[in-house]
Amino acid sequence: MGANFTLRSLACVTALSVLSEWLPSHLAIELVTPAVGMVIFGTLVGAGLLMLFRHKGSLGGLGVTALLIQDHFGFRAGYVQLLFDAALFAVAAFIFPPSVVLYSLLGAFVLNVVIAFNHRRDRYIAT
Repeated sequence: MGANFTLRSLACVTALSVLSEWLPSHLAIELVTPAVGMVIFGTLVGAGLLMLFRHKGSLGGLGVTALLIQDHFGFRAGYVQLLFDAALFAVAAFIFPPSVVLYSLLGAFVLNVVIAFNHRRDRYIAT
């Protein structure tokens, strides 16, 4: 996907790592129900990934694979991720309590719907 994409992705992963260590000591969420938390999570992370994708970056891994599939075959990146997540949650259902799997599935569903409905390369101006 190019050197520019790689450098931006590296910067994004580095920023995520730093913020993951720093943020918990500066932000405390005292009470949120699991369902509301997963909808908030899915929406915020989906919007964040959408911004990264629009500015030609990612957090690596499946996101890069999903973008490659979208670019080469036209199958939306959010749907690629949603299919992967469905397989992952099918396995998780045998390992974790059902409530944990269902809440996680809700968050992943919201995240991937945000990406699937909003990410289209033809909407962006190439720079």
